Amino acid sequence: MKVKIVNKSHHPLPQYATELSAGMDIRANLVEPVELKPLERKLIPTGLYIALPEGYEAQMRPRSGLAIKHGITLLNTPGTIDADYRGEIGVILVNLSSEHFVINDGERICQMIIANCSQAEWQLEETLDETERGAGGFGHTGKN
Repeated sequence: MKVKIVNKSHHPLPQYATELSAGMDIRANLVEPVELKPLERKLIPTGLYIALPEGYEAQMRPRSGLAIKHGITLLNTPGTIDADYRGEIGVILVNLSSEHFVINDGERICQMIIANCSQAEWQLEETLDETERGAGGFGHTGKN
């Protein structure tokens, strides 16, 4: 699939790290380093603008290395970029560790996955069909 992209950053286009990677690494596009204090969140610019085809979304997800090594993750994960959005892609990072973390220009801050999506058309009913699970919610199976 071809996706139109405008790259106003000074970094290469996002790319897949391996032949079978699901996500592309996205880099911070910063004039100066950004410090994230413990439990602090900030919107990090990428300099990227995309035009997805109808029926697709881009999902922004955390990078596992930043999460396990530094406690850095995305506040709204996965973040969704709709097919009709044309603004700069920004990433909301949060520091869940007890130590300060510095984000440098060009640092890989998250990964982007392009995914199919459908829009639902509601069909209003008075009742729903019965299933074995029924209305059982969180923890309903009794397993820890």
